[in-house]
Amino acid sequence: MTPENQTLVTEFILLGFSDLSLPLQHFLFSLFLILYILTVLGNALIFVILTVDPRLHSPMYFFLRNLSILEICLISTTVPKMLISLLIEDKSISILSCAIQMYFFLFLATVECFFLAAMAYDRYVAICSPLHYTTMMTKEKCSILVVALWVTGMLFSAGRTSFVFVLPFCRLNVLNHFFCDIPPVLRLACVDTYLNDQVTLVSGVLIILLPFLLILASYIFILSSIKKISSSESREKAFSTCTAHLTSVTLFYGTAMLTYLQPRSGSSVDRDRIFALFYAVVMPMLNPMIYSLRNKEVKGAVRRRFSRSMHVQGL
Repeated sequence: MTPENQTLVTEFILLGFSDLSLPLQHFLFSLFLILYILTVLGNALIFVILTVDPRLHSPMYFFLRNLSILEICLISTTVPKMLISLLIEDKSISILSCAIQMYFFLFLATVECFFLAAMAYDRYVAICSPLHYTTMMTKEKCSILVVALWVTGMLFSAGRTSFVFVLPFCRLNVLNHFFCDIPPVLRLACVDTYLNDQVTLVSGVLIILLPFLLILASYIFILSSIKKISSSESREKAFSTCTAHLTSVTLFYGTAMLTYLQPRSGSSVDRDRIFALFYAVVMPMLNPMIYSLRNKEVKGAVRRRFSRSMHVQGL
């Protein structure tokens, strides 16, 4: 039977975690709600601290401020709907809502891939070409770069989402996932998705693998330059500014590559769901902790802000 002779579905059922027992679903609701609140508050705190403290207005922290806003938006595209699904029996989502959710998730995740690469370039210039840093990483140039990254992510995600939702969906409408991601949605299409699968693989190479390789190349030069620094204190300071970024890169790109850079035949629905949970929910919460706990300047700014607040309250 051809797709034209079948009834097209108008909504999907987000299976999410409904295969688990009800008490466990309620536990997950409490856990994910706490994670969501911590993520929003943590990233908002980092953004405010980096904005109000004039000592932290360098290009590196300019990128970090944008990353904090990005993380709040990214987790807000998936977790609220997931929390609702854990509480109520109606787990449906319309095709339009699914497309909108996919668009914003792809948009924000793509921009994060680019931002992590831009932050690696910032560290490369700061450590490998310190004399040219103030001219190469001016406020104007950083602003133009950030706008370009946001616009590129916006355009790419619009095209990628449109390419998925031009497909007919006329068989099962149960989405074995907690949000509308590309791999599980493609599994529900009632036509051959070979071309879409190849586009997903190529997109993963361009958006995930290529920036990751550029980051690796940057850090090869960075580590080489750090070894040439004679002062152990200077070496430690230079390396400390990179460790937080390296941690985020390893966790984010690692799980993303395991999800998007493999053929569908080698993927597992349950495994993809676990990886997606990590980079869509856990990573946005970890980033403010990683950058604040591993960065002495950020920790100092937080202490100064809280000390000032306590002093004002004491008065």
